[in-house]
Amino acid sequence: MKRKGTNLKIPEALPKQYKPSPIDKFKETVFRRKPVIQEIVREPTAGGIVFRLSRDRKDIEILLIQDSKNRWTIPKGHIEPGETAKQTAIREIGEEAGLFHINTLCWLGKIHFKYRRLDKLVLMTTQIYLVHSLDPRETPTKEKWMNGIKWFRFADALDAIEYEDIEKLMLIAKKKIRSGDY
Repeated sequence: MKRKGTNLKIPEALPKQYKPSPIDKFKETVFRRKPVIQEIVREPTAGGIVFRLSRDRKDIEILLIQDSKNRWTIPKGHIEPGETAKQTAIREIGEEAGLFHINTLCWLGKIHFKYRRLDKLVLMTTQIYLVHSLDPRETPTKEKWMNGIKWFRFADALDAIEYEDIEKLMLIAKKKIRSGDY
C-alpha cells in the first residue's frame, strides 16, 4: 500500500518478531485506552444545603463534608426505592452529618453530573433542598469514609465548595434565607 503523494510503503502488518521500542512502551503506559462504554446508568440522588445562623447572628454558616478525595461538598446520597428525594435528603444529612434536629424548608433545584465507572457512563441527578439546622448544640459527626466535616461562614463555604453548580444553589439559598422566602 502506498501513501498518496509519496513513494513510501506502509506495511500491512507488523512482522511477528516486532519488539516495541522504549518510546512505544511509554506511549502504551501513558495513553492506555479506557474500556468502551457498555452501559449508561442513571443514579438519582438528593441532599441538602444545611445552614444555621452564626452565634453573633450576623452571618449564615453552611455545613460541608470533605469526601475521601479531600473535596468539600454537601451531604447527599442515593435515593432508595420507595423514598422521595426530600426523604433522602433528610436521611443522608442524618447519616453523613449526624444532624437530626433539622427542618427542610424548600427545594432549591437540581444539578447534573456525569462520570465514568469502568465501562459505564453514570448520569447523576441530585435534588438539593434548603435545610435549617435547628439545634445549635447538635455537633456534626462524620462517617468513617469522610476526611472532614465542618461549619463554614458563608463566604468561606463558597470558597471551599468543589462544585460550581452547588455554589450557585448556595447563592440562591442565601437569598431565600435573608428574605425568608421559602
